[in-house]
Amino acid sequence: MSDDAIREAFSGLGEVTIRKMFGGKGIYHDGLIVGVEVRGEILLKADAVSAPDFEASGAKRWTDAGGRPVNMPYWTIPESAVDDPDELAVWTLKAYEAALRTRK
Repeated sequence: MSDDAIREAFSGLGEVTIRKMFGGKGIYHDGLIVGVEVRGEILLKADAVSAPDFEASGAKRWTDAGGRPVNMPYWTIPESAVDDPDELAVWTLKAYEAALRTRK
């Protein structure tokens, strides 16, 4: 996925920076990681507070190449938000809020 497409997806949140990492890309807002791009898919950060919202929306937790869940706090974008910039902005904000709660 191109950096421009990633920036467009996060436009409702604001400016993001993108860094290559682990064969994918890390997506940062205000210095905090809010998502990753892996195998052409954007995954949003979640935590104990927001993961139930992601799960209830039908989003899927990050899986490895074999389809097994990975013990990482990233979830797919809910289907209903993929083509709805306003709803996507809500989910990217949830990712940023999770990043704020889990920062070290």
